[in-house]
Amino acid sequence: MDLRASFEKLLGRTPTPSVAVLRLQGPIGVGGRRGLSIERLAPALERAFGMTGISAVALVINSPGGSPAQSALIGARIRALAEEKKLPVYAYVEDVAASGGYWLACAADEIVADANSIVGSIGVIAASFGFEDLMRRLGVRRRLYTAGTRKSLLDPFGPEKPEDVERLRALQDEIHANFRDWVQARRGTRLTGDPETLFTGEFWTGTRARALGLVDALGDARSDLRRRFGEKVRFRGVPVAGRSLRSLLGLRHGGDGWPEDLVDSLETRALWARYGL
Repeated sequence: MDLRASFEKLLGRTPTPSVAVLRLQGPIGVGGRRGLSIERLAPALERAFGMTGISAVALVINSPGGSPAQSALIGARIRALAEEKKLPVYAYVEDVAASGGYWLACAADEIVADANSIVGSIGVIAASFGFEDLMRRLGVRRRLYTAGTRKSLLDPFGPEKPEDVERLRALQDEIHANFRDWVQARRGTRLTGDPETLFTGEFWTGTRARALGLVDALGDARSDLRRRFGEKVRFRGVPVAGRSLRSLLGLRHGGDGWPEDLVDSLETRALWARYGL
């Protein structure tokens, strides 16, 4: 319950406009307990859209992307809540809204970016390593047993198989098509760039993204929301559940957690580095 708005209403005053502000920070579905996922974000989304007396929900986005499935689930939940509560949603890009980060931004009714933000990367990527030559030099043999002829895909300890590459690319093409469909459905006629340019996986500055119709305006959350709702608009921050004290101390069921944290950090670092950050 917004006590201030209720008090103003009792006094016969026009309630001060307020906006729920939710920060979507970090990789999506990557980084373990620190990444963005529907499980982690669902409670915060419910709180944001469930606030009484708000005029809109603002999403402050700073994400290099990650899991396509988690991006789609989070985006769909945002749209479902926006339609249920009949609230406008505005996205504000900070350093980057790329790949899955841009998927989240498209859940908003309008997107505002800084001129220097990184926006776009509407594509799908998969990366791995091949260790077969190293194993041969070390005299190590790979033993892999499967039930199902297609259970193994691009085993990094064996030679690359053309049929595996074909399977992976078919999966990527399907996910890429879903990504394109989402962007086109959400942005509609606002997209002014050629599809051959927009959907190549390339990314741009906020200024160029605006010219291509990927964002609606240049600016920042505070200034834009004041322009929309007046200088006295209230920003009501909605915290996202973080890591527990136990996990921060590396205390987990089953023993030490530092190897998982190391992998999380490396995956996270690789995602940010893709955009020079």
